[in-house]
Amino acid sequence: MLSRAAANLFWLGRFIERAEATARMISMGQRMSILPGTQGQSEWTSIMMATGTQLPEGRPVTEADIVSGLILDPQNPSAIQSCLARARENGRAVRTALTQEMWESLNEDWRYLEVMDTQTARQQLGSIMDWVRKRTAVFRGAVETAMLRNEGYNFLRLGGSIERADMTLRLLNVKYYLLLPETEVVGGGRDHHQWMSMLHAVSGLRAYHQYYDGDYASWNIADFLLLNQTFPRSVAFSYHQLDMALSGLEKSHGGSHDCQRTARDELARLNRLDINAIFDDGLHEFIDDQIIKTARISREVSNAYYF
Repeated sequence: MLSRAAANLFWLGRFIERAEATARMISMGQRMSILPGTQGQSEWTSIMMATGTQLPEGRPVTEADIVSGLILDPQNPSAIQSCLARARENGRAVRTALTQEMWESLNEDWRYLEVMDTQTARQQLGSIMDWVRKRTAVFRGAVETAMLRNEGYNFLRLGGSIERADMTLRLLNVKYYLLLPETEVVGGGRDHHQWMSMLHAVSGLRAYHQYYDGDYASWNIADFLLLNQTFPRSVAFSYHQLDMALSGLEKSHGGSHDCQRTARDELARLNRLDINAIFDDGLHEFIDDQIIKTARISREVSNAYYF
């Protein structure tokens, strides 16, 4: 496969995953902002900080800032409109590698957000986030049911897995940024509901309840999102998926690269880790370190396959 086509499929997978993850993060911020005792400003600030979006100068972050900056901004690579547009551009560049269903899912209603203003988006915020999740789910379903399991599939899955690991880590960082100015809420009612909001954001509430039998302790929720090997949105599961994709590419190209070795080392480390040790050393420090390592794998993939 040409390196340009590989890059298009890799970034197609990343932008689709990023659009959905940003929608989930916004939904989580909206849920947190209506908790008793909050004005919503710190919740929205934490979302923008976790996504790396520039904060407005001299004033608190508002819901309108979230809508304009993380939904409708065509220049922000973390904004949903930008992600969907870039995903479509990458898909069009490798049109012959996609199935008809995949292309239709990318192409259908792709201008939906382009014609929407901030006021309308704020009024329809919940339904827009649902729409994003449904559109990305349709694309993912088309991939899993019809795409050949070849190197194109592996590049697509690799990009999506890297992005999912990164965004789950950033979602957990929302909690860290949120508690910085008001540590007195740790362990209280708001603290509990904020952790629960994370489970809602990743559609993991029922899965978590089955695994931990309703024990909603913060360290259990962190363990579920970081180290659980059966939940599809955990960091450990995402690393397992990217390791499988890299193994498939290794077989296709007949040789290993730094990205394969780094991914396997990190997956083995995640499988050995204990959540109590992570909390003892610092959850935020672990998350930041893992974000850096995930970005390193992405760079090593680009270097290995020349894009």
